[in-house]
Amino acid sequence: MRWVVNNLVEKIIELKNVGYKNILSTISLDIERGDYVAIIGPNGGGKSTLLKLILKLLKKESGEISLFSTPQDKFKDFYKIGYVAQNSVQIDTNFPATVHEIINLGFAHKTSLFTKSSEQEREYMEYLMEKFAISDIKDYQIGSLSGGQRQRAMITRALVNQPEVLILDEPNAGIDENSQETFYTLLRELNQSKKLTVIFVTHDLGRLKNDVNKVFHINKVLS
Repeated sequence: MRWVVNNLVEKIIELKNVGYKNILSTISLDIERGDYVAIIGPNGGGKSTLLKLILKLLKKESGEISLFSTPQDKFKDFYKIGYVAQNSVQIDTNFPATVHEIINLGFAHKTSLFTKSSEQEREYMEYLMEKFAISDIKDYQIGSLSGGQRQRAMITRALVNQPEVLILDEPNAGIDENSQETFYTLLRELNQSKKLTVIFVTHDLGRLKNDVNKVFHINKVLS
């Protein structure tokens, strides 16, 4: 079941003829609320670049991007989008922050020195940490963890704010098989029960074939 606005399917992300350098050219796609999207393609094909263009981490050179029916240049509510980057586990081992502090950054848009996350939000954080088996290491320095543990912490941070869209760039790298299965199950539950829109860059489409409803193949266009 899809969310409907004025009898129309609600589009969350729209790209029209988007181009960037010699990596992507005339890319057009629509992603609707509640979609579970897999983005596939060869290494160097432009998958990560596409995500960064959507998130405005890179500036498009041509075309149009709209987020939640708003032109990207005017869109301010990026807290609605959770993101786990491909290299999120690469962190200075001396970085002075605990796992709990890193995850708590997921609330940064709504908290300050004078406000704290609500009890309900803290309970959800604890729920996610338990799901990803990092509750017992929440007071550890993030730099002391294994790559898989860091990745689980970064995924938890992306989910803790209960975003409307979750963008994942090969997030299961370095995660053990049991944790991967927990992750896929949780994404499926959130997609089906909360209508979380999921955009998942992957080389392992077989693991997602029963979940996804759209697949985009991205390949580098050489000039």
